[in-house]
Amino acid sequence: MTRHHPDSLSLMEYSAGNLSEPHALCIRLHLDQCGHCRSRVDTLNSLGAVMMEQQPNVSVSDTSFEQLLARLEETPEARPERDTPRLSPLQKLLGDDMNDLPWKRQLPDVSVVDISDKFPGQKERVILQKLAAGGKAPAHTHRGTETTIVLQGAFSDAKGVFNQWDFVVLTDKDVHKPVAIGHEDCITLSILSAPLKLTGPFGRLLNPFIR
Repeated sequence: MTRHHPDSLSLMEYSAGNLSEPHALCIRLHLDQCGHCRSRVDTLNSLGAVMMEQQPNVSVSDTSFEQLLARLEETPEARPERDTPRLSPLQKLLGDDMNDLPWKRQLPDVSVVDISDKFPGQKERVILQKLAAGGKAPAHTHRGTETTIVLQGAFSDAKGVFNQWDFVVLTDKDVHKPVAIGHEDCITLSILSAPLKLTGPFGRLLNPFIR
């Protein structure tokens, strides 16, 4: 059960098609598992449709997420066998098993995969982060904004426990030290507008090596 949700403004921007591809993907992944937020977006979509009916001369462009899906479909694939399960946007983007990706260890308990190149033209950095089961990330803050959705496992910090498909946005006013809880690695998808910043004497020594 998801407990941490996108705020109302984010859902409105998603409904209007104003979000960048990676941000729209994070929202979509959350909506697929959260009936509460899905219902809110359905309401926003209905309101938007009523407004558009009152402005018949205004053309509507594809949303960013629809553009992303179209791009994922551009690569030709063999015709699937009958009854082959439909792949989710995340599977199309990353494959079936995230644990098989080329993870790069950044800190003792933290590994990353930079997937920014899958979103050409985006200025923000898009990364997968893996926190080893039971592992701790060093205390840090952010030089900008970090938007994160949990894809696997769970982590806890001063804000609470974040389970699979939970959504969180952190800013330079937040200092946190995530701890992976449970018996599996915690994997998150994060969008960074600027590099994170480690805190504490030891963390400051590592900052030149952290993107």
